[in-house]
Amino acid sequence: MTTTETQPDSDPGYQTKLETITGTGADLQLRSLLDRQQFHDPNGEAERAGISSSAWPIFGLLWPSGRVLAHVMQTHELQGKRILELGCGLGLASLVVHRRGGDITASDCHPLAGAFLVKNLRLNSMPAMKYQTGHWARANPLLARFDLIIGSDVLYDRDQPAILARFIGLHAAEGAEVLIVDPDRGNRSSFNRQMGAMGYDRTETRYRTAPGLAGPYKGRLLRYQSAAITPTQMVAPPDA
Repeated sequence: MTTTETQPDSDPGYQTKLETITGTGADLQLRSLLDRQQFHDPNGEAERAGISSSAWPIFGLLWPSGRVLAHVMQTHELQGKRILELGCGLGLASLVVHRRGGDITASDCHPLAGAFLVKNLRLNSMPAMKYQTGHWARANPLLARFDLIIGSDVLYDRDQPAILARFIGLHAAEGAEVLIVDPDRGNRSSFNRQMGAMGYDRTETRYRTAPGLAGPYKGRLLRYQSAAITPTQMVAPPDA
């Protein structure tokens, strides 16, 4: 179910809607952008982060791969793990992990992602969650190392495999596990090579439907597991 939300005065310049999200255990309420036509960057924050006007709304929409990742995180083992969500956007998977009591840090480079996350936590009567700005191509001194790193639809650009693999190498703990839901984009093979070069073994699970959605979904869950990561591997530059 989706209902259009009246535009609050505190958020001028873009419109939002409320959605009830199923397929993630108990239903979740999610505040998202109304559509892909929304854009509001009066102070140039997104531009400084390298986010174009056409890419600006992407963080604030719920994508099928995000639903799949949230579904996976309903049952994935969390105990004793420090968990990071990459490019969380609306943070649906992070909300599922948080609701289960997992030690989750959501991250995104969009200047509004943190504020949307706070509002969605309140909508669902959840306590505060850890959030940090995470820019894959820049230094992120406030981000530590994590035992489990998750993300959905993060291989959308040709340069992403090398950039993202290096970011993961810098923030993965020894023996870390990485879960990426990918809607069969063409950059998956390159990312697999990058992760393999860092010592990660890979398994894949195909998905043909997205939980909570009518209609088909074409994609897969990529699981990477490392027995150990050496300092050299963690900072190795991407292959040319």
